[in-house]
Amino acid sequence: MAPQSFFFRRHQPEMPTRQVPLTKEGLKKLELELDELINVRRPEVAQRIHDEKELVGAQNAPEYEDARSEQAFVEGRIAEIQDMIQNAVIFEETHDHQTVSLGSHVQVKDQDGKKQKFLIVGGPEANPREGKVSNESPVGAALLGKRVGDKAEIKAPAGTLEWTITAVD
Repeated sequence: MAPQSFFFRRHQPEMPTRQVPLTKEGLKKLELELDELINVRRPEVAQRIHDEKELVGAQNAPEYEDARSEQAFVEGRIAEIQDMIQNAVIFEETHDHQTVSLGSHVQVKDQDGKKQKFLIVGGPEANPREGKVSNESPVGAALLGKRVGDKAEIKAPAGTLEWTITAVD
């Protein structure tokens, strides 16, 4: 058997792309953020870099370095959003009012009878302050697939929480 070439020994297969679950609203927000970054923030940062070069003349001045750091952040965020949009899988809000899935509004009750409501979304849309929890978070993962009346155990830093699913909208 002939020895393999260097390319074949060192070549690693491409990683499969990860699907990014999004609502139509979430996709729209990402597209607006991308537009803002490309058409507003990127030119502003480029102008700052240009101005700092002109003013100071030294490329190691703190203001110049700050502008370069901001440029790296903006470019990184642009690439991240483009990747999310390219791999987006749009899901519709569920019409199954029995089983928790992406897009479900879920009402739970804890052991003390306190009620909470969550919307199960994909990671990029998660915002716990708004009650939007990621399907990949401990809360979202514990709720997915559950039905009205089921109990969900959530592993939290303070201990294990037990919630009862009271409604799925």
